[in-house]
Order: sequence, then C-alpha cells, then structure tokens
Amino acid sequence: MSRIGYKAITVPAGVTVTVDGENITVKGPKGEMTRHFAPEISMTQDGNEIKFDRPDDSFKALHGTTRANLNNMIVGVTEGFKKNMKLVGVGYRAQKQGNKLVLNVGYSHPVEMTPPAGIDFDVPSNTEITVSGISKQVVGQWAAEIRAVRSPEPYKGKGIRYVDEYVRRKEGKTGK
Repeated sequence: MSRIGYKAITVPAGVTVTVDGENITVKGPKGEMTRHFAPEISMTQDGNEIKFDRPDDSFKALHGTTRANLNNMIVGVTEGFKKNMKLVGVGYRAQKQGNKLVLNVGYSHPVEMTPPAGIDFDVPSNTEITVSGISKQVVGQWAAEIRAVRSPEPYKGKGIRYVDEYVRRKEGKTGK
C-alpha cells in the first residue's frame, strides 16, 4: 500500500508556493505554474515543508496524486523536465527551422510541428531530439505527439522512439 501522500515536500530556496483557495501557484527560477487542486485534500505549510492530509480513506488515490502533482510543479520550476528521443531508419532526420520541428521520416512530405508555449526542443544531431520544459505533463504529451508521427514498427525497428525505450522485435515471414 502506497503512503506517498503523507510524505512531506521540502520547498527549495528560491521557490515560492502560494495558495489561493483551490489554486496553487509555484514560482521558481525557470518559471511559474498554477494548478487547480481538489478541495477534499487539505494542505499545510510549515516554513519550507508542505504536508497533505485527507479526510478519510475514500480519497487515498487523490491524496497521493495531489502530492505528486505539487512535487512535479516544484521540480519543474527548479530543474525542469526533459525527454530524449532518437530517429531510427535510413534517411530519417529531424531539423529545427526557427520555432518549428521538421521531421523527414519516410513520408512523401516533411512533417512540420510547432511546440506549445513553454516547450523548448533541441536537435543536437539530425537523428536526436530533446524536448524540455517546466511541465512534466506537457513535455510528455508533446514527446508522445512527436513519437506518434512514426512510431517504431516491430519488424525492422524503424521509427521515432525514446532513448531508453526497448522495441520488441518480431520475426518476419519465412519462405517455403
């Protein structure tokens, strides 16, 4: 049984956490984030420690989720989040053109993608993409949208994948 909701969050120096009713705003060196939290979970702040409490056991999942979401906000405004991706396939390449990501992944046309606000991407080489930002949810969503352009196929392993992703390979056809 998880008890993550009862763990205290230590707020690092340079980060301010402001509670405005059910909305919590976190300001840090990398930016500012605001999120609406459920009113059933109560938050107490003692100095640089934040603790959460639930009224009864029917809110167990919401308790841990609330604590994890606030912790991700604090980590996001201090360190940020990053997803590394790679392109596998002959002729597959990525380019950064201004604010757009241009992918050549085997289609008859290049695929252009514009990132949402707060998301930065870098193309260190033409087969690597790094997506970064302060919101874990938005970074993961945009990385998933990039991956969905050409997800890895199981026979040759070609496509766009995360660096730490394992693609399970299948055996191809056998001749008679």
